[in-house]
Amino acid sequence: MERKVILFIAMSLDGYIAKPDDDISFLSMVGQEGEDYGYASFVKNVDTVIWGRRTYEKVLSFGVEFPHAGRNVFVMTSKPLQDYGPVRFYSGSVKELIERLKRQDGKNIYVDGGSVLVNEMLRYQLIDEFYISVIPILLGDGIPLFRKGIPEQKLKLAGSQHFEKGLVQMHYVRTVNETE
Repeated sequence: MERKVILFIAMSLDGYIAKPDDDISFLSMVGQEGEDYGYASFVKNVDTVIWGRRTYEKVLSFGVEFPHAGRNVFVMTSKPLQDYGPVRFYSGSVKELIERLKRQDGKNIYVDGGSVLVNEMLRYQLIDEFYISVIPILLGDGIPLFRKGIPEQKLKLAGSQHFEKGLVQMHYVRTVNETE
């Protein structure tokens, strides 16, 4: 089975993954004990995680246990940094990294943000599937999930689900051509 590159991310209804100051506290409005919106099931099929540097630093700032222990973790960065534990800092081409990873045996590859990384991957049409959770809030400004300048990419809805707190999760698969 070919490894897939999958984006699993949340955004506001108006398309922002964070407020202008990187504040993601709006995500907590859908927090519910015992509800992880399919995350635990999703990561069972993942052995590699790719993060942007700002997302990586934001997660570390929470002071929680490292969420991806036991997985290969690549942090994309514009400046070379010293690898740390399971984390490999990567300043090369994301396209080359994905092509190399997809040639290797393994489980799926999880793209965990942020916006710069997601849009660079979209530029090269590297994301195979999208799990986008829409939080029921209009932020009005912030860091957009999708930016201008990415090529058109046709998607097929593979499923959607709504949850008690108002979150709607959509699962899309990128189609390779129009006959799919």
